[in-house]
Amino acid sequence: MPKTSRRQFLFETLAVGAALPLVQRHPAPSPAVAIARCRTYGDAEVRSALVTCFDQIGGLGRLVRNKTITLKVNLTGQNFSPFMNRPTGETYMTHFATVYHLAALLFGAGARRVRVVESTGRRAPLEATLTEAGWDLTALGALGAVVYEDTRNRGSASTYAHLAVPHGRMFSAFELNRAYEETDVMVSLAKLKQHLTAGVTLSMKNLFGLTPDSMYGGKPGNEEATTGRGAIHDPRRYVDLELPGQKADFVSTEAGVRVPNTIVDLCAARPVDLAIIDGITSITQAESRYFQDSSMRVVSPGIIIAGTNAVSVDAVGAAVMGFDPRAPRGSLPFARCENHLLLAERAGLGTADLSRIDVRGFAVADVRCPYVI
Repeated sequence: MPKTSRRQFLFETLAVGAALPLVQRHPAPSPAVAIARCRTYGDAEVRSALVTCFDQIGGLGRLVRNKTITLKVNLTGQNFSPFMNRPTGETYMTHFATVYHLAALLFGAGARRVRVVESTGRRAPLEATLTEAGWDLTALGALGAVVYEDTRNRGSASTYAHLAVPHGRMFSAFELNRAYEETDVMVSLAKLKQHLTAGVTLSMKNLFGLTPDSMYGGKPGNEEATTGRGAIHDPRRYVDLELPGQKADFVSTEAGVRVPNTIVDLCAARPVDLAIIDGITSITQAESRYFQDSSMRVVSPGIIIAGTNAVSVDAVGAAVMGFDPRAPRGSLPFARCENHLLLAERAGLGTADLSRIDVRGFAVADVRCPYVI
């Protein structure tokens, strides 16, 4: 074997070293986000739009076959009376039609079990709350093994799940209902809405409801608590309360900082595997009737958005609403808060840069529905 000189060895080593960054800088595949038209909550139209979305992002089978699926819905309060002359499912809550046809497609793709979860402000079982909301649980149960869990406390489990936050911003870990740990696939089914302290409330913000009242409300350790999560918003009202997992060096007391950072940490601790946004009909200005003002109106974007990266899905959703998904604080819709999409991007959870997202189906420009006019 010929002898290699020190000079030749150094030259070859440097050449290899110089080549490595070229490999490391190779761009990652663009995340796929699908947009499908869906102008009404009619059964055929909702099912067709969901099928179109899932086909465009590679199908459901590879994601859900033989898996337990946890489906986080968004009730946003417990007043199910019509709002703005529309059912709540057409304004600010998850619509039963989207849940029913999503569950049907999940079981059709081989899912073993679907667990519907939400954190309510009630002590009644989640099934009772959903029935009051007008959901047909008999029809849903006929599709397959559907179970329900109100995750406002530890529920049917004897202990909470301890979920660490990789590179957490505000939290190093969360204490959550075990439904969020004992699952194979996490699905966030959201509405296309604005939010006062988060800018937009889409598939990522939907995870804010994972935090249980009994641990992050005003009565720590009380499994009967129904007080919400005010301590996350404004710790000054709960001076004697230590939030589980909050980092000691995070000192901001501003809701517009705390809520966005909590969203990002929750999405890091319990990543969303499938993000779906119902943009068929919705409301502007805020997330529910509880913040109604004279400028609020019903809008009909007439779309469903879906993808496997929540940051990118929400970026497309924000753009459809007429907003820049990478807008800095002080710009709409993040006039009073940090941009959690931008924070999530910086945390490495996904891209909010539309130029790096593979938008399939309809282009954003073709379905844009400005929420602020």
